[in-house]
Order: sequence, then C-alpha cells, then structure tokens
Amino acid sequence: MASGQDRSELDSRAKHGETVVPGGTGGKTLEAQEHLAEGRSRGGQVRKEQMGTEGYQEMGRKGGLTTMDESGVERAEKEGVPIDESKYKTKS
Repeated sequence: MASGQDRSELDSRAKHGETVVPGGTGGKTLEAQEHLAEGRSRGGQVRKEQMGTEGYQEMGRKGGLTTMDESGVERAEKEGVPIDESKYKTKS
C-alpha cells in the first residue's frame, strides 16, 4: 500500500491523464483508477448488461427526450415518439 505522500503524487499524475494503476485506464483520480481496476465502476456497461442492448437503447431514447418541464415519457407521448418498454429486461 502506498504511503500518503506516494498516493498524493499518484493522484496528481492521474489527474493529468496518466494511468497509474494497472487496469485503471480512464480514471481521473487515483481512487477512480483503483475502482476501475477492481471492476467496481463500469457505469452504463453494467446497466446495458442488465437490460439488454435493445432495452438500453430504448432507455436512452426516452432519456434523450427529457426536458426541465416534462419527463421523457410525457414528451414521447406528446410528440408521438414510440417507446417500447417491453424491450427492457433484467438479468438476475
């Protein structure tokens, strides 16, 4: 385990875009890179695996219609954009 000073230096290097943890590519901080290396933070990839590709695309379509005044569902209904929520699936 790195000491506090070492961690501070590694964090600084990570903030400048350097990968300081094997498998931590894309992390903007030392902690983020550690999480990526451990597989704890994969964001949308996990959701895509849970919902399936088609469900994930439908979720994005609905989210893209969301505004400050109305939800994606409300706007889709108003504008006649088809949203097929039957494509959502959850894998256990």
